[in-house]
Amino acid sequence: MKKTVTPAALAALVWGFASAAHAVDLSFSVGQTGESTMTYRLGAQAGFNRSWFESDVGRLTGYWDAAYTYWDGDDTSSNHSLSLSPVFVYEFAGQRYKPYVEAGIGIAGFTSTEIENNRLGSSFQFEDRLGVGVRFNNQEVGIRAIHYSNAGLKQPNDGVESYSLHYRISL
Repeated sequence: MKKTVTPAALAALVWGFASAAHAVDLSFSVGQTGESTMTYRLGAQAGFNRSWFESDVGRLTGYWDAAYTYWDGDDTSSNHSLSLSPVFVYEFAGQRYKPYVEAGIGIAGFTSTEIENNRLGSSFQFEDRLGVGVRFNNQEVGIRAIHYSNAGLKQPNDGVESYSLHYRISL
């Protein structure tokens, strides 16, 4: 029997994030897995409002990311997930354009334990990400790789990756 994350638990996660955030950015990404399932991600981000290691080269900062992802596979492999992740960003100095690199590890809940031919083992997954991009005029564009797996907490643990192009706007 498949275990699933209930819609109420997923809604509570997003509601808790949104109510705790003061200034929220919005993002949208479109991507694809290694086996051609399309991914569509809608997210909300709240900055850490701190930075470290500031220099003429750049600074380390970050944000919290809460997101909903739709995994558009065939009839048997479509899925939904909600995730929450702290993301650390090294933003390089610049006047108009600020390139950055990012990395984060968070958690995710899936409605089904199968995507394509991958068996996730449980609805609970860790979300690991790496990305690069550029910020300009309260916006950013970038590319990102996100890996989901349960870190061997439950078998099977096939995991799945999504490679995407994203756009974010600060409101």
